Amino acid sequence: MARRLRPATLASLVLLFTVVASAGCGAAGPKTAEGEGASAAGATPASTGKCDAKAKPANMDFTLKDMDGRDVRLSDYAGKVVLLNFWATWCGPCKYEIPMFVELQSKYASQGVTFLGFSVDDPVDKLVPFAKEYKINYPVLVGLGREEVQDAFGPIWGVPVTIMISRDGRICKRHMGIGTKEQFEAEIKALL
Repeated sequence: MARRLRPATLASLVLLFTVVASAGCGAAGPKTAEGEGASAAGATPASTGKCDAKAKPANMDFTLKDMDGRDVRLSDYAGKVVLLNFWATWCGPCKYEIPMFVELQSKYASQGVTFLGFSVDDPVDKLVPFAKEYKINYPVLVGLGREEVQDAFGPIWGVPVTIMISRDGRICKRHMGIGTKEQFEAEIKALL
């Protein structure tokens, strides 16, 4: 695991720099990838939130522990719009996104939207105080030692990465790096 963290940290910093640098140059926003990995930026039709007809199915055959020790089966979220966020407590961009996700979870939970926070490498004793500080209102999953989940939704070379899964279980978007609240909200609405 230690070998994965160094490249992940470097990749996070590169992604953050790229997003910040491109935002200052008039770019429309962070990159996303639809379905099999085609990228789109800003206001292109592919980034409106709709799911590509060729989008691959998400592997929801995992049972993970949440930070309270309860089993969470990803398959239990079938029929919902799921935003699976890969993050870490030490990740600055993650700390920026989480309050957005808390707000969007509150706003859209009644419409069948669920955020799931997959902590890539933090032990439970770090997750509980972090979740309390950030008032996280969605399941926080313990990803430490669960590289097979990252592999199923990856590659995950850095964090944050947010996978948007449609109600019919297809991977519609892959946000690599920071997204904006407006971008996530528009994509959520398109999947409802």
